[in-house]
Parts: sequence; C-alpha cells; structure tokens
Amino acid sequence: MSSHVIEVEFKGNRREFFLWETDDLPALHAPVIVEADRGEDLGHVHAVGEFAQKRNKGVPHGTGDALPTKRARRVASGDDVRKHDELRAQDEEARRKAMERVRANALVMKVSDAEWQWDRKKLTFYFTAEKRVDFRTLVRELAAAFRTRIELKQIGVRDEAKRLDGIGRCGRQYCSAAWLPELRPVSLGVAKDQRLSLNPTQISGACGRLMCSLRYEHEFYVHARKRFPKEGKTLRTTLGEERVISNDIFRERVVLRNSEGETRTIALAQFLQETGASLGAATLASASSIPVMDAAAATRLPHHHRPDGDDEHHPEAHDESGHHSMPEAEAEAEAVAESVAEDDAEPATTAEAESGAGIQRPHRRRGRRGGRRGRGGKRGDGQGSDGGASDGGTPA
Repeated sequence: MSSHVIEVEFKGNRREFFLWETDDLPALHAPVIVEADRGEDLGHVHAVGEFAQKRNKGVPHGTGDALPTKRARRVASGDDVRKHDELRAQDEEARRKAMERVRANALVMKVSDAEWQWDRKKLTFYFTAEKRVDFRTLVRELAAAFRTRIELKQIGVRDEAKRLDGIGRCGRQYCSAAWLPELRPVSLGVAKDQRLSLNPTQISGACGRLMCSLRYEHEFYVHARKRFPKEGKTLRTTLGEERVISNDIFRERVVLRNSEGETRTIALAQFLQETGASLGAATLASASSIPVMDAAAATRLPHHHRPDGDDEHHPEAHDESGHHSMPEAEAEAEAVAESVAEDDAEPATTAEAESGAGIQRPHRRRGRRGGRRGRGGKRGDGQGSDGGASDGGTPA
C-alpha cells in the first residue's frame, strides 16, 4: 500500500494537500474527512493522482518537494455531509454575532466571513482592518458565546474577494476565485504598459484594488509589442519617410503618417515587408517566437482590453511627436491613481490573539513619494496585500 497526494477544497476557495494512504483514490469532488487543527474537517476532493502531485509542487499553498504532513482519513458518509451542510448554514449567523461584538467594543475592523470546523472544535473568523486592532476582549467574548476555540485571521481585500466570490465587471466570475493560483501585487506600471486609462475607477476590481488581470495579462502585452515598431520612430517605407503613430496589437495593424500629414493604416505583415531592412534582424526574428493569446484568454479581458472595445490606440489619441497623449481628465486621474497603484506593495500583517497577546503588530516599510520620508519614511497602516493569519485564542 502506497501513499498518494490529494488536494482538498474547503469553504471560500481554501485548499490544502493531504496524504491518502490507500490505493483506492477518491473521486473528484467527493466529500472526505481530513485531519485538521486539533480535530477533523470535511472538504471536497479537488485534484488527485499525478495532477495533484504537480500542483503540490507549484502552487503557493503546496508543500513543494516534501509530502503533506496531514492525512485524509476517509470518504465522508451521508450523515457527515448533512452535518457539514448544517454548519455552513450557521456560518452567517456566527459572523453577524461577531460583528455585534465588534461594534460593541468599538473596534475598527470588518468581519468578512466565518467558518465552523466540521467537528465544531474551532470557529474561524476572517476580517479586514486598516489599522492595528486590540481584539483580546473580542476573543474572550466570542469564546464564551460559542463555547469553542476561536481563531481570527486577517486577510487583505483581494483575499476577501477570493473567499466571498462574485461577478466582475467583465460579467465573469472573479479570476481570483475561479482559476488564478496566486494573488500577486499589481502596480500602476502594468496599466501604463497596456495603454489603459489611469482612472482608478476604470482599472480597479470589485475589491477596490487594481484588477488582477492587469498582472497576468502584462506579459502578453510586453511580448506582443516586440513585434511592432516603436511609436514615434521615423522609418523609410516604400512611400518614403513615415512616422509610426500607433500600433494595434490585437488587429496587428500599424498607423503611419508621412511628412505631409497624411495618415494610413497597414497590416503588420505589410509593414514588415516594406521596412524589413530598417527594423533589423533582431526584431524580425522575435516576430516568430511571440506567444499568441488564445480565444479563451481573450474572453477574460476587460472590455477595454479587447479589439472590439473602445479603441485606446486610435490615431487621434497621439500627439504630433508620436507619443501617446492623455486627455485632461485622465491626466488629473493619474495623480489619484498613483496613491492606490502599488496597493499590494506592503507586506502581510500578522496578528496574534493567543493568551492575551491580541494586539495586532503590522510590519513597517519605507514609504515612497514623499509622505514621511523626513522621519525615516516609515508607514504602518496595517493593511497587507495578501493578508496575514492569526492564531486563535483558547476559551478559558
């Protein structure tokens, strides 16, 4: 008998890897009872076999080359599943009671979700907060009210959106909840590289931060633009010297303007034929090695990313020098966007709530763009990009 690695999914898109110690692997989406913190929990199988082993080495919540330490004990019975469904129905009531105690203690924090462990030996609350929170009293009150071990976990707004799930502005499920394996920081630079409006309301997701799609689509834009000439550069074509006004990487078109002000739009292939010698061998060689976005990936793009959306690369959107111009409203919005652009640059905040040590102590980082540079540039607003975890208090 050999051990196998399986991936189990719990509430809120939380996943963990476990050892399955029999050769008879459970079916996908089958309910299983697994080892949990000081007890047992129930989840559903997300991956098995070689696929689970590969994911265990590649995803952030995996154990890498080492085997998981926790074990999946058995396939859940019908009674186990009914008990689990009853607990899930009680999660919202527990969250509301916790919010009542938060307001009673005048704490500046938002309880996003609650999750009972299957054996009722632990109740986990997920919360967001912008500043440090002393929740020692809250832990004691919750432990007395629910008669179980209480765990408080601080998460970032991106993780909150991943747990609660929903529909994005594109009309599809949140990428973070549907398929995105890792929530990485997103900066304003990726929006600039993609020629997007710098208005925060247009490039922010439901969580209020810059959209995750800006990050994972950025590589496509960087590689795709290597096939095109630099905007503003003057090249010699079959019609004489012409300046590159703009590039349309989706329709593979180049907009040119001659010295007389006449503008024409030609296909990239035709442009390469007319100016192959001017572009050089390096540029031409890169054209055959650029990855192409498939149809499925293109459907995930926000409306202003797609070829059939608003044309961000229209010739009229560029000045005479060939540089991409910005409307006054967007120029004003750029200053506002700078303040929220690198929203995930701060490290995760870790909060402790064990045996009276419930004062949240956020990490500090050096500030950028003025602020408190004169006093060391430190900032401690207590808001992390991917969130931190807090150990639960034990009821007295």
